[in-house]
Amino acid sequence: MKHGKRSTTGRTAASALLATGLGLGLTLAAAPAAPAAPAAPSASAAPTAPACVKRDVVKHRKYVKVTNQCGRAMHLKVVIDWGNDSPCLTYQNGEQWEWTWGRGSYGKVVTC
Repeated sequence: MKHGKRSTTGRTAASALLATGLGLGLTLAAAPAAPAAPAAPSASAAPTAPACVKRDVVKHRKYVKVTNQCGRAMHLKVVIDWGNDSPCLTYQNGEQWEWTWGRGSYGKVVTC
């Protein structure tokens, strides 16, 4: 069997690159941290709808029926954990609607 000569050029270049990267990492670690930007509000951070908003949830069918019984118009949306939320819409007193989803699970109904 014929064996070829092993090249050490790639190994040397990799070692130099690793040393340079480690040096940069130490430099970056010593730099002061910039203040974090405030996070954008998410649907899960929105206030939960009041108790006058009735929810009938059938989790295994991925279905919820929501009824506004608040005596006034409400801006509401259904939050689906790990899935697509309903749009934020205005619902008049006594109005009800249904929302179904394919992925995720029921989270809550929020005001928006």
